[in-house]
Amino acid sequence: MEVTNVRIYPVDEEKLKAFVTIVLDNCFIVRDLKVIQGAKGLFVAMPSKKRRDGSFGEVAHPLNAETRAKIEGAILNEYGRITVGNGEPTTVDAEGAPPS
Repeated sequence: MEVTNVRIYPVDEEKLKAFVTIVLDNCFIVRDLKVIQGAKGLFVAMPSKKRRDGSFGEVAHPLNAETRAKIEGAILNEYGRITVGNGEPTTVDAEGAPPS
């Protein structure tokens, strides 16, 4: 499985830094991931929804650490790349190139 597209939507909040949409293997899209500023640095939160009891549960998430690392790496690399620029939403593949 490869992250073939990353789209970053920066926000200007204290902890929430961006919403993210990714495409896996050019055939499966996942929306509403978040880049969060935590106590130990930036991390990626998976899509979640509020439960009846008020807690939040992930709607989709990786089943192993290797997959989580691939997804987080692609997202945080792209987030870092665009925050150095003008902060506009952008679309690139996992290697940082615009899609063809």
